Amino acid sequence: MKRLAVYCGSASPADPRYEELAMDVGKALAQRGIGVVYGGGKIGLMGAVAAGALLEGGEVVGVIPEALVAAELANRACTELHVVSTMHERKKAFTDLSDGFLTLPGGVGTMDELWEALSWAQLGYHAKPVGLLNAYGFYDGLIEFYHRMGESGFVRAEHRGILLHHPSLDPLVASMEGYVPHRPIFRMSAEEL
Repeated sequence: MKRLAVYCGSASPADPRYEELAMDVGKALAQRGIGVVYGGGKIGLMGAVAAGALLEGGEVVGVIPEALVAAELANRACTELHVVSTMHERKKAFTDLSDGFLTLPGGVGTMDELWEALSWAQLGYHAKPVGLLNAYGFYDGLIEFYHRMGESGFVRAEHRGILLHHPSLDPLVASMEGYVPHRPIFRMSAEEL
């Protein structure tokens, strides 16, 4: 993996562990020679991921919609900063520019990005690993819900392994590097669906 799209919150929670985590993830990815593709902002966890990677001399590619640039939220310190018109273009750029997806704690926008990466993997729009860093148990409920969707038959058995998750970065990145793509829905017959 040369680059990972990193999804995380643009907020700065009161608990400082989250921004520290984001900074540490940015540093760790840069130390591994993995570039960061992210939302292009300079605030919250997003800004911390970028700052951590840049401190270690890593590549940081920001993708930000024009509206957020106008609000003066763009991180001009990025190695590359792509300004796009819409959120749809932003998410497509994340997919095009990265070799996988890594989700840190975040809110609604982060969930939108994670679920789209999972959905596109199931369908076959990409065959890239989708990782969820479950630091501090932040995503325990989401992981339980994902398993419930599978147990209920809403996620096919062969797609249940798409979401890779771990509470620590090193084992998560290792599982992402070893990810073997599944058979996507686009390659299934109607009888198999």
